[in-house]
Amino acid sequence: MTQETDQIAPTADVGPRAVVGTDVTVWHLAQVREDARVGSGSSLGRGAYVGPGVILGANCKVQNYALIYEPAVLGDGVFVGPAAVFTNDAFPRAINVDGSRKSADDWDAVGVVVGTGASIGARAVCIAPVRIGRWALVAAGAVVTRDVLDFAIVVGVPAR
Repeated sequence: MTQETDQIAPTADVGPRAVVGTDVTVWHLAQVREDARVGSGSSLGRGAYVGPGVILGANCKVQNYALIYEPAVLGDGVFVGPAAVFTNDAFPRAINVDGSRKSADDWDAVGVVVGTGASIGARAVCIAPVRIGRWALVAAGAVVTRDVLDFAIVVGVPAR
């Protein structure tokens, strides 16, 4: 773990291979998994989850209980509202057709890519694979199933 800040709560769980920039705040019960990168000036709220290999740019703000699953990539200055979710499995199942439990070898992770300055509202769900453009706004509670253009505002289920 690369860490040049003392703003990581003692109850946070930051993986030893995570790379955390300077002036980063990681609040109570947040988790940053192995090989994730958190850019300088970013803030992760209480209970936020950043999956293995996820990349957050500089000055991102991830609010309480947001879940960002690998292989998501967020540009600089991205806002992720409380309890927002970025998925990573286009065909989610617990078991294979033969009834055997799925393992990591049984699926290909797909990610959400978010452009610089975009905002994702509270409880929004971004269903990978999607790209959310620069400075776009995803309204609270929206379900994003298609790419969102730069500077667009989308609302609803599905987001339009």
